[in-house]
Amino acid sequence: MRQNVSSGSPFEPLVGFSRAVRIDNRVVVAGTAPIWPDDFVDPDPRAQAERCLEIMLSALAEAGGAPDDVVRTRMYITDSSIADVVGEAHGAVFSEIRPAATMIVVAGLIDPRWVVEMELEAVLSG
Repeated sequence: MRQNVSSGSPFEPLVGFSRAVRIDNRVVVAGTAPIWPDDFVDPDPRAQAERCLEIMLSALAEAGGAPDDVVRTRMYITDSSIADVVGEAHGAVFSEIRPAATMIVVAGLIDPRWVVEMELEAVLSG
């Protein structure tokens, strides 16, 4: 069974990707940027991390999952000075779940307004 989850991004058909893909009990959520529906990007790193988490968890829910199902996350940040606030936002959701997590400092992201991008993987129970 394959289920593709769309966020409605105009880039999905252009680039050929889905916000999330579920196959059997596995869900993979693509790299997720901190964009609001009106293309607003909050410059605050914590707000960006929270927005990425909100979008990812929404896609996960649409695929039938919940935060407790998350087994891996990846956080891409453009400056090590924001690691603590991004980590705190991540911890606000996952401190009890404690998925395997990686935070990577990158030279840049596609949109210069973004300082955070995240992705996750989940294995659905039951």
